[in-house]
Amino acid sequence: MSVQLEVDVTSGVPVYEQVRAQVVGHVAAGRLRPGDRLPTIRALATDLGLAPGTVARAFRELEQAGVVVTRRRTGTVVASDAAPAQAQARRAAADYARAARAAGLSTDEAVALVRGALTAEARPVEG
Repeated sequence: MSVQLEVDVTSGVPVYEQVRAQVVGHVAAGRLRPGDRLPTIRALATDLGLAPGTVARAFRELEQAGVVVTRRRTGTVVASDAAPAQAQARRAAADYARAARAAGLSTDEAVALVRGALTAEARPVEG
C-alpha cells in the first residue's frame, strides 16, 4: 500500500472506523486502485500501534462493503469493482466540498453535516 494511514486515539471516532474511512477515502480518491495490496493485519497494527483485532475489524467492514477482498495467497487487495462503484459518490463529494466552501463552512462543520446525514440515513424508518 503506497498511502499512509494515521489514527488519532484521542478522537471520539473509534480507531477501526478511522482506518476503514481512510482506506475508503484513498480508494475514492484513486490513491488506492483495484488490485493494490493492503498490508497484513499484523503489519498495519504494528505500524499504527493498534491491536490486531482493531485492524481486523476495519478490514472485515471493508470487505463486507465490497471495498476489498481477501484471498489466501494474495492477501487483502482493493476490489476490482470498488473504484467504479464509488465514482458517483466521489463526484457528489467533490460537489458537496465546493458547496460547503462556498457557504463558508469549515472542514469540521462540513464533515459533521455529512456524518449527521449518514447517521440519519442508517436509522430504520419508523412507520
